[in-house]
Amino acid sequence: MSYRLEVGLTLLLASAIGVAIWAANRAPRTPQFDLRPSTYLSGPDGSKGLYEVLRSLGRVTERRRTPLFTLAEERAPPHRPAILVLLNPAIGLQDAELQQVVRFVRGGGAVLATGWGGGVTRCAGWRTQHALPSPREDSIAVRLPKSGERLWLPRAERVLTRIIAEDTAATALQGLVKGEAGSETGICGALVPFQQDTVIAAVNHRPVILRLSYRGGGTITLVADPGWFTNRVWRSTDVPIVALPLLTPRPERPGRVAWDEYHQGFSDKSATSLAAHTWSWLRSSPTGWAVLQLVAVGLIWLALAAVRFGPARSVIERRRRSPLEHLEALGAGLESADDADTAVRRLALGLRRRLGRGVQSNDENVVPWLESLELATRGPKGRAAVRRLRNFLTVRDRDPARVLHAAQAVEDVWEELRPRTTRNAS
Repeated sequence: MSYRLEVGLTLLLASAIGVAIWAANRAPRTPQFDLRPSTYLSGPDGSKGLYEVLRSLGRVTERRRTPLFTLAEERAPPHRPAILVLLNPAIGLQDAELQQVVRFVRGGGAVLATGWGGGVTRCAGWRTQHALPSPREDSIAVRLPKSGERLWLPRAERVLTRIIAEDTAATALQGLVKGEAGSETGICGALVPFQQDTVIAAVNHRPVILRLSYRGGGTITLVADPGWFTNRVWRSTDVPIVALPLLTPRPERPGRVAWDEYHQGFSDKSATSLAAHTWSWLRSSPTGWAVLQLVAVGLIWLALAAVRFGPARSVIERRRRSPLEHLEALGAGLESADDADTAVRRLALGLRRRLGRGVQSNDENVVPWLESLELATRGPKGRAAVRRLRNFLTVRDRDPARVLHAAQAVEDVWEELRPRTTRNAS
């Protein structure tokens, strides 16, 4: 049976999978249009470089892909984060999560939030706004207020502004009118800082990076411009020199630096295993769809090849020739050689050798043996066959079918006198 078709289909499927894997590896891992400052993204607007820098410096870091509903209850040192980093999340924090963040800060934890921080910036009493009201310029120069060191820092596009009491009351009233029961005001009312430090300020004295300290040792660091914590800025400016102390846990509260990825869209329900990544790629890419179609075709072909439809095919039965058939063929060959006497004598000698079970005899005169064999044969059919064979040896005529008749007589004698095997014979 030939297996060329099966081997060809297997090689074709393996080649398709190899091409798909090669194409997937060549494809850019980070889309250029993804503007999320996530530590999973290595593009210009991603923040994977920050995560790698902290790891290379020996900081204990983690990517958190779960909600913040249990943030304040995580008190065990191996699991308790020391710093929670919220890089301008795409998804806002829920009220229950904001409450956990407040409890986390009041318990001594540190939070670093860029942009709106998923609601943390407003909860701390601040908001971000454009650096300049003029449409001609969209950024402003910055300076270090408490250091004479000259650093190369980028211009800021946004600055921090304190939320006055009237704005807070108006926001809470709007929430009540909409039926949202704006509980943010009650949750964040416990965040009353006793100290605030401007780490970096704009030239118009508006803070760009502000650090708020609370009773119990907790801190909230607000960064107005989300672009300051991206790969592009960290690679081309001196922002890491200013930001690394803000991402270093205090000696009195050691722990991990937890980067919030849940509110960036990277939750545990997304592809977290190799199988899930593979399945997601198969469904979302054209090459993956081609691989799925090839697999489906292969399974259908395998199912059709494994089941035989209809009755079994009739084949030509081939069996080996019996010794008697060989004997007839030998007689026909000797007859064609025009030596009928020798042919008949050889057929008779062969019969004597077979019935004698290998007993060798040099006497080629088999006529006396045939006469004794005729007397020993019981059946009339056997005696008649022995008599015919003896006549073919003694009567030498010119019959062209003499050798063939002698072979048939030998066959009849063999069928009558051949040894019979039984089940108990040894």
